[in-house]
Amino acid sequence: MTTNDDLRLQQLVEQAADALADPAGRFSRRDLVMKVRGELADDDLDPHVQSAALDTLAESLVTGFGERRSPRRRRSGGLFHPDDVIKLGNGIWARMGLIADSDLVEWIRLSRRNRIRVDQADNEKQDYGDERLDAFRTNRDVVRLIDLERTVFGWTEDQAEPDFLPFDEDPPTGGRHQ
Repeated sequence: MTTNDDLRLQQLVEQAADALADPAGRFSRRDLVMKVRGELADDDLDPHVQSAALDTLAESLVTGFGERRSPRRRRSGGLFHPDDVIKLGNGIWARMGLIADSDLVEWIRLSRRNRIRVDQADNEKQDYGDERLDAFRTNRDVVRLIDLERTVFGWTEDQAEPDFLPFDEDPPTGGRHQ
């Protein structure tokens, strides 16, 4: 469940990204990390928001551990390493060297289901990209995607789903929130 403190952290990142973005909307991931780090190190940051930041950091570290320890093809040609971790669903992970055959069955089943979802999501992105590129070719006077979405595909601000909750402070004013 997302708390107001989590949403405040998301807003902090949004504001930092908006502040760093150049006129084409581009910014460096590294610069964003450094700017967010600076904001989090601010002594005036609310203790609840700091706590949410520590939770986020812990989640990130654990996710990184899971990614580093995820089975992958080894030089020996196999996937096995006893210290690798397989994900069994519902937040349950297991060291590869200690799993039973039923764990292996579950891991394979989840892997297939995830692959199907990834393929579907990628197909949607490819279809979206192809359709927009065709529209750019047809509408050569349109330069930015937002203008293409508005003029060709009828997108309006009313269709935008809010991606953060309003706070007592002013919402971000840069970039996409204008």
